[in-house]
Amino acid sequence: MAVCLESGWELLENSEFILRRYREGTISLGYFGDSIGNSLGDILSCALGFMIARKLGFQWSLALFIVIEIALVIAIRDNLILSVVMLVHPVAAIKAWQMKGLH
Repeated sequence: MAVCLESGWELLENSEFILRRYREGTISLGYFGDSIGNSLGDILSCALGFMIARKLGFQWSLALFIVIEIALVIAIRDNLILSVVMLVHPVAAIKAWQMKGLH
């Protein structure tokens, strides 16, 4: 089920509608979509993540997710939560903060 969901997201993520949203609302100004290799890697990573989560259980999986999200915000000023927020409802302050990290 997770692989099907991720595969569907990969198709949607690389549609012209989503690509336009990324370019308009995020710092991904020159983003033209994922390569086939990147999409396959994302799908395999999703499957691996679900296998790990199954072994860890909900609480440890949630804790690991939070740690990874925080580490990504600190390291690269981006993560899954920020990507979803910026895709659904772009926030100028977040975009400005992320742009500071590019200099």
